[in-house]
Amino acid sequence: MNAAFSTNSISPSAFGHARQPNEFDLQRVIRLLEKRVRYRYVTPMVEICDSGYRIQSACCSRNIDAEGGVIDIAWLEFDAAADRWNLYYKNHTSHRWQFHQAARRLDEVMDCLNEDPARVFWQ
Repeated sequence: MNAAFSTNSISPSAFGHARQPNEFDLQRVIRLLEKRVRYRYVTPMVEICDSGYRIQSACCSRNIDAEGGVIDIAWLEFDAAADRWNLYYKNHTSHRWQFHQAARRLDEVMDCLNEDPARVFWQ
């Protein structure tokens, strides 16, 4: 990489768009989901929402939706004030998003979502 050019010194607003959500990170989330441990045989859907990305998938286990319909898996929110990513899971009993973890890097919260040893996300 050329030392005279550093992307860290360029403000995202210099490109005329908001920092989050953006198309680049949307594609990163989609690509990183390929590393998940659970439910590798389904294709999750990722959509841009107000402050980040919502991940949904078919409910193959039938634990949440007996019909196997599409359910919320996770919400990735970028907190610009704290300069961090917040990861939420859907509490399907209360129908509310529950905070799970925060991290500075998107990769860190995606690793947590993909591994999910306690089956908080991929139920």
